[in-house]
Amino acid sequence: MVKDKKKGGDKKAAKVAKAAKQEKKAGKKDKKQAAKTKDDDSDAESVDLDAVLAQYAKEQEQYHAITEVASEPPSPRTSSTLLANPANENELFMYGGEYFNGATAQFYNDLFVYNIKQDSWKKVTSGNSPLPRSGHAWCRAANTKDVYLFGGEFSSPKQGTFYHYNDFWRLDPSNREWTRIELKGKAASPPARSGHRMVGFKQYIILFGGFQDTSATTKYLNDLWIYDCVNFVWHTPKLQAARAVPDARSSFTFLPHDQGAVLYGGYSRVKTATGANKQQQQARGKKGGGGGGSRVVLKPKVHEDTWFLRITPPASDAPAATLPTVSWERRKRPANTPNPPRAGATMAFHKGRGIMFGGVHDVEESEEGIDSEFFNQLFVWNIERNRYQPLNLRRPKQNANKRAAQQANVSRRGRGKADEEELLANLKALERKAGGGVADPDSDEENEKEKDKEKEREEAEVERPEKPRVFEFPHPRFNAAVTVQSDTLYIYGGTFEKGDREFTFDELWAVNLNHLDGVVEIFKRELEDWQGSDDEADSEDEDESDESDASEDDTQQDDAFTLASPISTAPTSVVAADEDPGTTEETSALTDTLPHPRPFESLRDFYARTSEQWQNLVIDELAKSGRGAEKSPKEIKKAAFEQAEAKWWDCREEIRALEDEQEAAGIGEVVSLAEKGEGGGAGRRR
Repeated sequence: MVKDKKKGGDKKAAKVAKAAKQEKKAGKKDKKQAAKTKDDDSDAESVDLDAVLAQYAKEQEQYHAITEVASEPPSPRTSSTLLANPANENELFMYGGEYFNGATAQFYNDLFVYNIKQDSWKKVTSGNSPLPRSGHAWCRAANTKDVYLFGGEFSSPKQGTFYHYNDFWRLDPSNREWTRIELKGKAASPPARSGHRMVGFKQYIILFGGFQDTSATTKYLNDLWIYDCVNFVWHTPKLQAARAVPDARSSFTFLPHDQGAVLYGGYSRVKTATGANKQQQQARGKKGGGGGGSRVVLKPKVHEDTWFLRITPPASDAPAATLPTVSWERRKRPANTPNPPRAGATMAFHKGRGIMFGGVHDVEESEEGIDSEFFNQLFVWNIERNRYQPLNLRRPKQNANKRAAQQANVSRRGRGKADEEELLANLKALERKAGGGVADPDSDEENEKEKDKEKEREEAEVERPEKPRVFEFPHPRFNAAVTVQSDTLYIYGGTFEKGDREFTFDELWAVNLNHLDGVVEIFKRELEDWQGSDDEADSEDEDESDESDASEDDTQQDDAFTLASPISTAPTSVVAADEDPGTTEETSALTDTLPHPRPFESLRDFYARTSEQWQNLVIDELAKSGRGAEKSPKEIKKAAFEQAEAKWWDCREEIRALEDEQEAAGIGEVVSLAEKGEGGGAGRRR
């Protein structure tokens, strides 16, 4: 969805590794012609995609029930989707995708479930599930725990013919059941597309953008659709004619917001006039040769703008068919955006923030193609403050082993306590049996339930081999699939290019966003099945020969199977050179009047210290709204903790920066003298 790798000549174009969906399709016509020249067996015109998909559907009908079977990790693929199970904080879902080996493309429609605690994969089969695709979009509904999926694409093995979907599906995350949502009559629905994004807001599913492949070119979209999960209907909201709207694009970031959604970046191809420069045109005009020739070509564009989609639901007493009020609002440019701008950087939502990984920046275009720079940096985008900040990994402190030993002791004590409780329960059962008492069926049922729970606890506590942990982010790439579950970021797959060869990473990584204590390798497999042409191999050999005099560090950085060097900590540009500094927006989370966390203070400690203040704030808010009597003390405490947690994460990056500064200065912890008491204060003064 990001790379435009245009080569000189049709034959050269046929050898281009498939990068992103847009470029793949934008150059489809050239690739078809080149494939015909190169291989008489090309499937560009002979494959009936409708018949192929019908055969897929017929084979799928053999599954009479929904089944889950133990499986190896998914086969390598790109443009798949990864999602945290909204109904189970211990699971991840992965669906679809495609794999290109240099000769043919294969598409998938399998649903995989990864169990985090058990470190196990299961493959779900059913008689009713979406057909194979990639480039689709899915999200969870905000008012339920269902997952909704729309669109995507499918192609013939040699990518001579493409097909876009416009079907809409709902997945029940508990029983893994797919349901196709059929619209009644001639109800409107979004046209077929891929590369779009969806997000859930209250009872609505919001869909925007993407692209459609036509016989002549690729059409990028900027239409907005909203699906009502209560009234089961799509509609296109009416927008004010005088208000600006985002340009057409695909592969952008679309994240939920308390009042709608926010959009950042994206990719498209725009028409650009090329030809002789102005001075040459003037010179030719003086000589009577006309104004100079120019032509219109499609150039790739990486968008860097930010938009807020404000959605106002209808009043509670409004008729059921009343539509929400929708408007686009252009935001100021985010502060400290990643520099240089990059496409194919994917982002996951986490507690009011976007977590962004990877991407690619096209450096220079020539007759030989495009030179690109790939990234493996991790950034956090604070949505409310509209500010980016890089996230750096931290190596464990010296006392980390001591804490691990303490946790192991706690775990052993917990198992010992469970064994003691089980022993007491068995003694009571023996006493009842010895006393000749009548067995209580309810008690027996409770004992069975307790045994089942104990079995589950034992399974969860099975000691598994520790996963490898590295202190460098995974190799640079673009279009990786990312999601966040229980404060942990998961990174799957992605694509890297070297010369004309394309590498699809077959691996899954995990990063704890709270501690940032390294990157855990969940699984990683090497691939050696590239089936590109001999010319491509020769080109690769030439590249290796040309680079033989390069430094060892540069060679390692370009090697697709070597972990990347540590992330760059160079400061990023806050304002572009041609932009007014007033267009950026940067505020601190530590300047308001709310309680703030301190350096090295955990969320638990922060709330224990400030719980009374947060509860008073909640009570004041309820009093102003006149709903104070409706909330119980327990509900007030819960609301207070949620506000404290939001503040803790809101300040997390700035507090972490302070921690790094203090550690560099040899300060391990900041302690309030007032809370240490008189004795502590006197000792400190001495």
